[in-house]
Amino acid sequence: MSDPVRIALFGASGLVGGEVMRACVGREDVSLAAIGRREAALPPGARMEQFVADPGHWGEVIEALKPATVICALGTTWRKAGKSEEAFRAVDQQLVLDVARAARANGVERFVSVSSVGADPHSRSFYLRVKGETDRDLAKLGFRRLDVLRPGLLRGKRGGERRAKERLAIAASPFVNQLLVGRWRVFRSIDAAVVARAALYCALRPVAGRFVHDNDAILRAARSLATPMAP
Repeated sequence: MSDPVRIALFGASGLVGGEVMRACVGREDVSLAAIGRREAALPPGARMEQFVADPGHWGEVIEALKPATVICALGTTWRKAGKSEEAFRAVDQQLVLDVARAARANGVERFVSVSSVGADPHSRSFYLRVKGETDRDLAKLGFRRLDVLRPGLLRGKRGGERRAKERLAIAASPFVNQLLVGRWRVFRSIDAAVVARAALYCALRPVAGRFVHDNDAILRAARSLATPMAP
């Protein structure tokens, strides 16, 4: 019987990160450890470790854990960042890249990052430009395998965090998704749980390369995790 794959999760307190923890419940092929600034609420049945530390010490935790793979679901919102470009970049770009660099420095060969549909370093949209710059810089770090997930609007429970316009968009998403066909399919909304399962599937894949996953690819990856992998 082979040992479970050691995975370090960043962003466990967020929407996708929480679903990654749920996706790991009952799996014997995964040993999950969440690293963050604060404790995340564990889903029922979760068997995992949590490490609470200042981001400046996250590299030391990675060094101690020696994970095979990192799943990075870090991210903030424009509102939480105080509508400050600098504060937004500090999390969605700098912190993500700091985690990735620390991972590489400590021998991690696989990295999975949750980005966004439309990410483009040349985009006129500040949000999409930051996401695109981050994706571009991750590709330069030399991971043996890098998976960048670019989902559409994420559906899932965020409590009272969502703005009214975003809640309206999610409510209308089943109808809107039917209108988004052809090249517009990538903009369809998607369940955070699906994105999480796809991230976990990618984290367990040993094949080397750089992969960018749109909504359809995310759905395929999530379906491939339907049956837990044998240890």
